[in-house]
Amino acid sequence: MSAIASTEPSGTPARLRIDFVSDVVCPWCVIGLRSLEQALARLQGRIEAEIHFQPFELNPQLGAEGEDIAEHLHRKYGATPEQAARNRENIRLRGEGLGFVFRMDKRDRIYNTFDAHRLLHWAGIEGRQLALQHALFRAYFTNGENVSDRDVLVRVATEAGLPADRARDILASDTYAADVRAQERFFTGNGIQAVPAVIVNERHLISGGQPPEVFESALKQIAISR
Repeated sequence: MSAIASTEPSGTPARLRIDFVSDVVCPWCVIGLRSLEQALARLQGRIEAEIHFQPFELNPQLGAEGEDIAEHLHRKYGATPEQAARNRENIRLRGEGLGFVFRMDKRDRIYNTFDAHRLLHWAGIEGRQLALQHALFRAYFTNGENVSDRDVLVRVATEAGLPADRARDILASDTYAADVRAQERFFTGNGIQAVPAVIVNERHLISGGQPPEVFESALKQIAISR
């Protein structure tokens, strides 16, 4: 959860709950989160927001070994190598503009993310969810690491300020599995079929990796009408 302090002219902050539905291996989720954070920084002094990360698995069927990303994109979306290359460059440039480094040369596989979502659920309880989400994005998109590997996940959890022993215990068990499945069912059952999906005050949906200006405008309108 991330809190951004703010006040309206009256001295009372406009308080917003933001549910950020995303997957760890979704590049547009990185772009969406960075854009949202920039929008909130611009609105500092006007809006106070709590961000809660909610699970969504793009590829729940994948095994621990993952899948070659080029084969995956062709199988799932029919993308040609040329189309995939253009999309990667677009993502890289969008990330660069938002201060995030996408190292496309290091990312050659896509992975199952269920364990990562279990750790994110735990991190929410511990107040370290935002830190862990950022650490997972860096691990996968900047460093090209396997975010289904439990040793990698334990190390990333420690980078986010979480205890390694507890992270290891969670991953070795089915702790929080039912919670994550329940959250996934809730959001897909309520129409979320693609991510990022940014839900404000459990009513207003902002879809996709929008620019900061779009988030800023939408949040201002929602704050006024709440």
